[in-house]
Amino acid sequence: MLDAAIERMLFGLSDEHVILEPVSGQLLHPEALVAFDRLREDARAAGFEPRVVSGFRDFERQRTIWNGKAGGLRPLLDSRGEPLDAAALSPRERVYAILRWSALPGASRHHWGTDFDVIDAAAVPDDYRPQLTPDEVDDRGVFGPFHRWLDERIAEGEAHGLFRPYAEDRGGIAPERWHLSYAPRSRELDDLLTPDALRRLWEQNELELELCDTVCAELDEIYRRFIRVPPDCYPDAG
Repeated sequence: MLDAAIERMLFGLSDEHVILEPVSGQLLHPEALVAFDRLREDARAAGFEPRVVSGFRDFERQRTIWNGKAGGLRPLLDSRGEPLDAAALSPRERVYAILRWSALPGASRHHWGTDFDVIDAAAVPDDYRPQLTPDEVDDRGVFGPFHRWLDERIAEGEAHGLFRPYAEDRGGIAPERWHLSYAPRSRELDDLLTPDALRRLWEQNELELELCDTVCAELDEIYRRFIRVPPDCYPDAG
């Protein structure tokens, strides 16, 4: 069994493990914030202004997002970020369409505070509303120059422990160039987030989850494709 404090952190059941990032007002794990501050300093010297637009997200918030998509209150998107006709999908197809862009409650890396989404605030007006879509972060998109610069930093091992867990399409979560993770801590938590741990969480919290039967029946496949980031995707923590 997990230590109680680790369990609360792992599943987003408290915010005891995160602190305020003052520019954005988002919450991050303290070590992730240090890494981001260092990256931001480097980026500013290159003419960019990284800004966190989504940091820590708790269990209840993730459940609201999931149920909104499962219940038709939020749009479902295909791999290109285009809307899908949810009514035309089977329950299994809906589950996998949601998972392409949104994590199950209890299984989001945003619960940890080690993971966050970033934009280049220098590239857009102050009133710009980021959509976090593939077009924005494409090389030709509004945030393309920043992400090309970041590609180089990560490849050279000069991103202060930050990396992209969803840098490429591995048949599960769609590539999210905007999503960064602080590897030394997130890898430890990734190892603790198992299918059995999720089952125990949902049993204890009487999870009210749309499409729950389908999720539970397919959890091992979901875990492999959409939850576990393979160890070889992590940079060398040393």
